[in-house]
Amino acid sequence: MTNTAGLFIALEGGDGAGKSTQARLLVDSLTGAGFDVVLTREPGGTPAAEAIRSIVLSPDYAGLDPRAEALLFAAARSEHVHRLIRPALDRGAIVISDRFVDSSIAYQGVARGLGVDVIAEINLWATQDTVPDLTVLLDVDASTGLGRATDPNRLEAEPTAFHDAVVEAFRTRAAGDPDRYLVIPASNAPESISAQIHDRVLVELQRRTQ
Repeated sequence: MTNTAGLFIALEGGDGAGKSTQARLLVDSLTGAGFDVVLTREPGGTPAAEAIRSIVLSPDYAGLDPRAEALLFAAARSEHVHRLIRPALDRGAIVISDRFVDSSIAYQGVARGLGVDVIAEINLWATQDTVPDLTVLLDVDASTGLGRATDPNRLEAEPTAFHDAVVEAFRTRAAGDPDRYLVIPASNAPESISAQIHDRVLVELQRRTQ
């Protein structure tokens, strides 16, 4: 679904890539410039989706069936899009989400082995074909990213090989659609990363006024 009014930006990457930090920095720079900005996260963003988050990320549910995991993420995302993301885009806001469908494709489709096409189809249906206008991939090796985790959640606690597969899946996604992705090494200085993201977002906004 084309986001004709607002601008939808997703930040993606393996665990420990610094997505949350960069999302907050981007919000600060855009709100400071006078834009209507909505910051959200996945899974989450609404009460129901946050409740699902407490299940899928909790170590209490170790061993959760991969198909159930994938469907829970899709259910949270459907609620998120219906109640928060699409209404904000329809009013012309810039929506910045810490993760979106690419995360499900990387984690469940590739690392869990459920299949890219299956996970993509489920999530396109769940979100009514909502796709980010820009996806920022903060690229970090799995071992480096995991080394930053101080209190691992259920997914962060998976073996390094699982996270290696996630990272490679993100890289493959980005290589296959270079117009939609901005790939930045997460090892760069946070200020440098923030500036690159801000400049690219301004380009996207200018395109909409031409």
